[in-house]
Amino acid sequence: MRAFLRRTAMRRPAVLMVALPGATEVRLAVEAEVRRRGWPVADAPAAADLLVVCGALEAGSAEWLDGIQRSMPEPALRIVVQETGQVAQALDGAREGLTERAVTTSAEADTGGHQQEVAAGEPGDHAYEGRYGHGGDQGYGGSPSQAPDDQGDNDDSTGHDHGDHAAHSPREGHESHQPDHHATHMDHMDHGGSSGHMHQMGHDTHAMGEIAGLSMAERGDDRDELRLDQLHVPIGPGLTDWPTGLILRLTLQGDVVQGVEVAHLPILSGLGLPFWDEPWLRAAQGEEVARGSAARRRCASHLDSAGRLLAVVGWDDAAARCRRLRDELLSGASRQEISGDLRGVLRQVERSRTLRWSISGLGELSSSRARAAGVSGPALAADGDAYDRLLMWLDDIGRGLEGLDDRRPLTPEELTGPRGRLDGEQPPSQAQLDILPELLSGAEFACARVIVASLDPDIDELALAPGAVHV
Repeated sequence: MRAFLRRTAMRRPAVLMVALPGATEVRLAVEAEVRRRGWPVADAPAAADLLVVCGALEAGSAEWLDGIQRSMPEPALRIVVQETGQVAQALDGAREGLTERAVTTSAEADTGGHQQEVAAGEPGDHAYEGRYGHGGDQGYGGSPSQAPDDQGDNDDSTGHDHGDHAAHSPREGHESHQPDHHATHMDHMDHGGSSGHMHQMGHDTHAMGEIAGLSMAERGDDRDELRLDQLHVPIGPGLTDWPTGLILRLTLQGDVVQGVEVAHLPILSGLGLPFWDEPWLRAAQGEEVARGSAARRRCASHLDSAGRLLAVVGWDDAAARCRRLRDELLSGASRQEISGDLRGVLRQVERSRTLRWSISGLGELSSSRARAAGVSGPALAADGDAYDRLLMWLDDIGRGLEGLDDRRPLTPEELTGPRGRLDGEQPPSQAQLDILPELLSGAEFACARVIVASLDPDIDELALAPGAVHV
């Protein structure tokens, strides 16, 4: 009976997705296929059966992914998908692998072997791994420790204990929540690691002592000139509803952010143009790109960003609708097919007083300060807080609907992508990353994710060298 129940449960495995820089298109394909199959999406490793890694990693190591995998209950399975055309095959194989693992694990539990296997604690001992896409094992590797020097992570920075996420479960739809709903999530927000992130800080420049493997707090002056404890907490890169590859190192006093260091996973060369900016960059290279195609990509990008922000604040139903409409846009749905449902979502979000109250005042960024920092696009035009930036995305989507059928070609001078000007001194997302420490400093820890999601920087853009886009 136990084996039968396990096999039945694995017909619809709970999926935890981790995307890597350069894999936006693969991530979107995986999300669309998982939704089409009706599989639940997990928001923590302890609630997941299947870990889907989207994109290519540097060969050599993947300790932070091992940390996530160790936090998953048996039968745990991890696959790496590098190509959009391999998504359906990869998920089919994953379900078969999970079913086999479920039966095997059940049999071992009956004989007492399962406990010995789990106690070994090594991912290779009790978790299946699969890779889909070209390159074979070259699609597996890389870790936060290979990011720029200011990260300072070791392989333990992304470890987990099951107990940290015991209360988590796959998401269920609900109307809305206040930000304090997410305060409990903030203690777990590094889904790339939770039990490990305090341990690893002893190896960082903070040089804190340890007791039973846990780092001690430091002392530092707070904003009221009092000497209070300081904690150093890394966030990302394996967190759900989080910009791909982004890593933040926060210095906290109580629940207030006092310092921020920004880093990201390595961006591999040869990955092609950033997905969301592709129409404008192709036009800049002299290709003929219809304005309607660019408008479609812009609307889809803003729906992706809005869905992430809405998911962070607890609006899971609206977030799911945004993502479904995003996928319909990318698959070529006409304006007539999509406009009614899309405008309904926009009205729902714009008219919600609860949503406005919950995120207003977070991450204030005036247009003058944004311009001075090199920020462009919606973040500049919003001239305000997280709620204003959300409304700016929605306004852009509404205007973009009218241009979906425009077949006139983009001109090389039209170089404003979803996040801003692509012909500036630096990519739009680099300016957003540069302004993040200023926006996060002084904010409450539970609000940090909202502020980050309201900017939604695209790490893929950082592959664009300064001055690489010429008119």
